[in-house]
Amino acid sequence: MIALPEKEVHIWNFNVHEFSKTIESYENLLSPKEIAKVNKFKFAKDRRVSILTRGLLRILSGRYLNQLPESINFNYGAYGKPDYNFETQLKFNISHSENIIVMAFVRNCDIGVDIEKIKSDFDVMDIAQHFFSSDEIQSLQALPEKDKVNGFYRCWTRKESFIKAKGSGLSFPLTSFTVSLNVEYAKILITEWDPREKDEWKLFSFRPFKGYIGALSVRSDVKTIKYWDFDQFNALSLAF
Repeated sequence: MIALPEKEVHIWNFNVHEFSKTIESYENLLSPKEIAKVNKFKFAKDRRVSILTRGLLRILSGRYLNQLPESINFNYGAYGKPDYNFETQLKFNISHSENIIVMAFVRNCDIGVDIEKIKSDFDVMDIAQHFFSSDEIQSLQALPEKDKVNGFYRCWTRKESFIKAKGSGLSFPLTSFTVSLNVEYAKILITEWDPREKDEWKLFSFRPFKGYIGALSVRSDVKTIKYWDFDQFNALSLAF
């Protein structure tokens, strides 16, 4: 069983290629509904990512909850946010981009995580004009040209992680809240629907692999974040 103290977050980072020879063992853990969803993907790469994401979630959930992975069932909120279908203090969120899967676990608070592959083949300011608040646009515009792409992704992942933590989909405008863009200072700066809510959240950015950037939003006074990877997952699996 994995110990997860209060006010501590565990972030698991996986590269899909690390699991290329063991995909069947993860597929065997999935429910019939999950398998049906997996089979809807047209491309094998997408099916592989879906199988691994769902299988890894089951295994890790089982370790935190001290339950068999295949016995765990999930519910999905009105906007698609997954959760356990039974009472537990454990909360989680997942994200994947290209070949990277990220999972975050915490106790007794809302949590959201996002991961993105960094690309530069688009007009940064054009996208920002459609999805960022006016303050975020100004902050992005003020960055040196060479830093705009990374600044964009810091903002994007921070906003996305917050939306996922809220579990409200796009029911409130992306422009109705503002996050910081700089490297050292990750914070929700404005929440227009309730000026006080921004103070209830902690925001973090991280880089799990070269060429990727991630962000975590958690509604708690988090004291510790621990990062786990494939090697630690393998060691954990061998212990059971």
